[in-house]
Amino acid sequence: MKNLNFKIIFNILGLASILNGFFMLLAAPFSYYHQEDAFKGILFSGFITILIGFILWFSNRNTQKSLGKKDGYLIVTFGWVLLAVTGTLPYLLTNSIHTFTDALFETVSGYSTTGATIINNIEALPKGILFWRSATHWIGGMGIIVLTIAILPLLGIGGMQLFMAEAPGITYDKLHPRITETAKRLWLIYLGLTMAEFLLLKLAGMTWFDSINHSMATMSTGGFSTKNASIAYWNNTPLIQYIITFFMFVAGTNFVLIYLVMKGNFKKAFSNEEFRYYFFGVIGLTLVTTILIFFFQDPTFKTTIVDSKPFGEIESAIRHALFQVVAILTTTGFVSADYTMWNSFAAIFIFSLFLIGGSAGSTAGGVKIVRHIIIIKNSLLEIKKLLHPNAVIRVRYDNKSVHQHIVFNILSFFVLYMLIFILGSIVLTFFGLDFISAMSAAASSLSNVGPALGSVGPVNNYAHLSDHAKLFSSFLMLIGRLELFTVLILFTPYFWKKN
Repeated sequence: MKNLNFKIIFNILGLASILNGFFMLLAAPFSYYHQEDAFKGILFSGFITILIGFILWFSNRNTQKSLGKKDGYLIVTFGWVLLAVTGTLPYLLTNSIHTFTDALFETVSGYSTTGATIINNIEALPKGILFWRSATHWIGGMGIIVLTIAILPLLGIGGMQLFMAEAPGITYDKLHPRITETAKRLWLIYLGLTMAEFLLLKLAGMTWFDSINHSMATMSTGGFSTKNASIAYWNNTPLIQYIITFFMFVAGTNFVLIYLVMKGNFKKAFSNEEFRYYFFGVIGLTLVTTILIFFFQDPTFKTTIVDSKPFGEIESAIRHALFQVVAILTTTGFVSADYTMWNSFAAIFIFSLFLIGGSAGSTAGGVKIVRHIIIIKNSLLEIKKLLHPNAVIRVRYDNKSVHQHIVFNILSFFVLYMLIFILGSIVLTFFGLDFISAMSAAASSLSNVGPALGSVGPVNNYAHLSDHAKLFSSFLMLIGRLELFTVLILFTPYFWKKN
């Protein structure tokens, strides 16, 4: 096909694989320090991944340095598939996970920052594997493709097409007119926030190993923990939960706004319409959830109360409510309590957050808040037009008129999202899940949340799913992480037609 440059596609995929291999090697020192047998398996995994990448890169190095839009979509989609397949090697070569399907599920869940797991005893895993598991979150959080385009100018390659295909959500602002500089700034912010959380968690009482793992999982809005009980393990250390809550909230915020705040431009950041909905939405949702917990008295909730503290019961209710609202809304998926035990209304209330998501331009999954804002505004305008059919009224966002093609794109996205959610639920029931479990697993996978309801609830996992269900859930995670169109466009006949 003359409109697809396969040499540059394989060249960049090779570079991404090389970078992924080096990330794998970062896990080896943890196994070496703890004298684990997994050390050699992790080393071999890293070298094999680097070798695969080197072959792809070296054999296609002499090629035309130009990227088309179709090339960008193929690189992003196939890049994630390549990372997922090679990412299974540490699990398989260390015998931490015994089947390829389970390893692929865990790896896709990591890279897509979903946080769903098939591992029953997380604390029994080697330290090196636990680090690699968290690292897949951190890599996928901002996207290794964005990391790759930060160094592409060294090879004489432009990366705008890659960023457009990879960047999550909708954003009107740019950090910098050059896309490469934008990628560098995004990664510096990402790295800086991760290090800040690591230090705060260490000071709050976590071990250094738990601190670095949970920092990577938080900033990526991933949700993998080093403990079987997730963050509930630290229910007696409220400060740790408050720190994680704060950084989950930050990770669910548009990174452009974070950059503006770091530059001291607080007014512009806080005047952003999506952020206002996000901020006050968290407050309102937390208030509702607190009332549900406090007055309905979840039996597991009482175990978290410290009676010796004044207002201990109220504080605990607020803390768990705030934590779970932020964890689900940002699609991080950490767990501080079994929210399915609060009451039926609370469970459905939490489930509704699966389909909202965080801010555009964040590491969160889901539909994204800005899309909901524009859909609601457009719906209200359509009602208004019934009374004034000849009026020309446009949707406004941040005091700016939104182009109609953007509104149509958002409506198409939402319809397709809900259609995939419905079809995904049906498919998972066909694979043996009950209605509640299938519906919530489909929503959780597509929105990259992790824990769901029913048999895949916060105190359970996805280990009992059939291989077909795991593979299908992995597919939902992937298309959800890449915001549907990036992947699904490859299944259309006109994508492959020659121009």
